[in-house]
Amino acid sequence: MLDSFPGLNRLKISSITTRDGYSFSGILEKDKVLDFQKSGYFAVVVADIMDRLLWRVRPYEKKRGTADEFIERSLRELEKIFEKHGPTKDFEKILDHVVRIIEEGKALINPSIPPKPLVGIVGEIFLRTHVQSNQDIIRLLERYGAEVVNASVAEWANYVSYDGLRTAKAQVRLNLKQLRFSPTWSKLKEMLGFGIDLYYKEYRQNQAYKRIEPVLDLIGDHKISHLEEILKEKDLFSFDVATEACLSIASIVSCGRAGYNGMVNVYPFTCMPSTTTSAVVKPLMSELGIPYLDAPYDSSIPPGREAAIRTFMYQAEQHFKRHGRMKKTSAH
Repeated sequence: MLDSFPGLNRLKISSITTRDGYSFSGILEKDKVLDFQKSGYFAVVVADIMDRLLWRVRPYEKKRGTADEFIERSLRELEKIFEKHGPTKDFEKILDHVVRIIEEGKALINPSIPPKPLVGIVGEIFLRTHVQSNQDIIRLLERYGAEVVNASVAEWANYVSYDGLRTAKAQVRLNLKQLRFSPTWSKLKEMLGFGIDLYYKEYRQNQAYKRIEPVLDLIGDHKISHLEEILKEKDLFSFDVATEACLSIASIVSCGRAGYNGMVNVYPFTCMPSTTTSAVVKPLMSELGIPYLDAPYDSSIPPGREAAIRTFMYQAEQHFKRHGRMKKTSAH
């Protein structure tokens, strides 16, 4: 159809997909794709850190509203920093600015405010992250006394590479078993590509969190391989099924063991992976004695939403009083 319009017959159409690890092939020139991927991923990591800085500061801010204003201003500053240092991949200089921003953010915290119950969020990748779509659930939880840590966006990017590596390995084993040597070489090349990609992502993510660790006790991120190990322990679920259910189920168990005071599963109404997550983790959370809340969304505002969150936060507060909360570590 587009070819029938004058001037649009040479328009490029590309589909960004997990199948090739979001390679952006066909959108950018080949010699620029790799640099863009590296800088783009690092921008995701830094954005995750800025989110966690906001969630760490806002419940304890000296003056209401200062954390939001500070983060918004800092993000605009980081845009310019990435425009300057992103193309040259000078990530250490970017981290210098990130560390300075975290130091400034730390000064907004009122040390006289006691620690609050720690609540973790998992769920469907877009909805749990998009403030308008989830009706600002983090701010609502904070209103009723929580300090919240949402699952990162980098987690999904890492999972895409991990799953690609895992799938390629399985296909290599199958080809060798069937003595199909010709397609094995292409799958070995695929294995190598996803393996290098995953190693690079984990390296850059660790680099960033290690730089900020001495400045402020922000909770770090986990390795995807650790999540799969959790699922394998009691055969809770399988990475063979894929989807974010792999991440959500394992993250809920991991956070529960680490001492979180409550967990929230945010997802679109009728979303199958998150409905599966709910079915698997509810008895686990009951066994661990940790409050759990399903938060489905369909663009409307459920009449009992706020009451459910208030009830959940009362339970989280009671759990906090009985058990305290986790010590700050690098494993979310």
